[in-house]
Amino acid sequence: MTTPPKASKFRIRKAPGAAAAPQAEGEDLVASDQSEDGFGDTRYPTAAPTSTDQAERAIDNEVAAVKAEGLSGRQLRTARRVAQKNGVDASSDHEAVVLLRREGIDPFQPSAVLKLIENRRGADVDSKAQLPQTVVNRPKLPAVPPNEAQRAQEIIQIQRDIVRRRRLAFFLLLSRLAVFVIFPTALAGWYFFRLATPLYATTSEFVIQQAESASSGIGSMFRGTQFATSQDSIAVQGYLQSRDAMLRLDHDLGFKQHFSQGFIDPLQRLEPEATNETAYKLYKRNVRIGYDPTEGLIKMEVIAADPAVSQNFSEALLGYAEQQVDQLSQRLREDQMQGARASYEDAEVKVLEAQQHVLALQEELGILDPLTEQSSVMSQVGTFEVELQKKRLELRQLLDNTRPNQARVDATRGDIRRLEALIAELRSQLTNSMNGEASLAQITGRLRIAEADLETRQLMLSQALQQLETARIEANRQVRYLETSVSPVAPDEPTYPRAFENTLLAFLIFGGIYLMLSLTASILREQATS
Repeated sequence: MTTPPKASKFRIRKAPGAAAAPQAEGEDLVASDQSEDGFGDTRYPTAAPTSTDQAERAIDNEVAAVKAEGLSGRQLRTARRVAQKNGVDASSDHEAVVLLRREGIDPFQPSAVLKLIENRRGADVDSKAQLPQTVVNRPKLPAVPPNEAQRAQEIIQIQRDIVRRRRLAFFLLLSRLAVFVIFPTALAGWYFFRLATPLYATTSEFVIQQAESASSGIGSMFRGTQFATSQDSIAVQGYLQSRDAMLRLDHDLGFKQHFSQGFIDPLQRLEPEATNETAYKLYKRNVRIGYDPTEGLIKMEVIAADPAVSQNFSEALLGYAEQQVDQLSQRLREDQMQGARASYEDAEVKVLEAQQHVLALQEELGILDPLTEQSSVMSQVGTFEVELQKKRLELRQLLDNTRPNQARVDATRGDIRRLEALIAELRSQLTNSMNGEASLAQITGRLRIAEADLETRQLMLSQALQQLETARIEANRQVRYLETSVSPVAPDEPTYPRAFENTLLAFLIFGGIYLMLSLTASILREQATS
């Protein structure tokens, strides 16, 4: 048994209308020899163009026209998705746009695409019977990659577009910086270097001291420190920065008139009929006062267009501060003197009243000194008691006789009765009132009370007098006084404007404002597009 040889078949292509009848192996070889030349589908360069080549060239021309439209990447991606949804095979995004447009579909209008699809589906449903159809699985061939020249051209175009956009963004950035930063900074520099009037600043420093006093207690702990005069320093600082000080300075030295002169630049010049509020704003800019709580110093800087005027303004303000310090301590001294003087006058009046009361009692009772009267009465009582004792002894001696002399006994007894009555009368004068007259004890008590009141009033008068003298000494001594540590001296060179520093500060300010605005705009743009 012999086995016929079998040969491999390569690229066998059947005719579209050929029958599917079985053939012999030899017939297959003959047919393969007639339809296959060994080169497959490759065409010769000199071969005549076919309809397929013409269609490809038309598609390439349309693709080139689509590329010339300058579609964005987002539009191309949208076209690729629409092509995939509609079953259109394309090798590139631009070819997908061309094929979709051939189908009558606009890839950049999703609503129109959906409407067209629905219309087509409805027409197919109406025209065809609702029968199951056989699904033909067509193999999806790989897309034909574009050639190297086209790819290089697209890359160059993208690079040019990127460079153009970067140049445009850089130009816009420079324009914004020029408008919002460079131009305002140049304008500020021109003002500070060319237009601004030179100003002269006179500096001075002073401190408010407290006079040494013999005080004791907790208050003496802060004596000699800045805490003892901190309230006065703050009060003086507030006064020098007040409208009252500005009005006094304008009345005395012509503050408004000085800053209304024609040679001063418009930003710092006052109008001839400027109000007090406008002048006060300028005053606060040109008179700078600071208080250092650690040292208790008050630093003052007075700015004017002339150095001599600046010195005069500073000296005048120092005089105002000294007057204010005197007024602050004058009220305390007046309060102290007024209280001490009132106490002394009241004590003096009460002493006079007590003396008048004692004198009235002496005139009313007719006794100058009750102690003297009392001692006189007591001496008489003592003398009569001695006589009474003698008479009693004499009576006992007479009664000791067996036959006493009755006449002498009666006389002695009468003397005894008279002495006892006299002693009782004298004693009654000390304690009992007789004939509507006060007793000596009552007189003594009233006079003693009046004299004690007089002594108390005299003691209070002496204390009030001492307080008055102490208050007078404290009043004569200046409790608060102003001491100038740095005297005002007129400068010989302009202090302001500091052109370079001010221009640099203006640049930083405008740059910071621009940076804040740009960041805010970027954040808002990102929030709006997200």
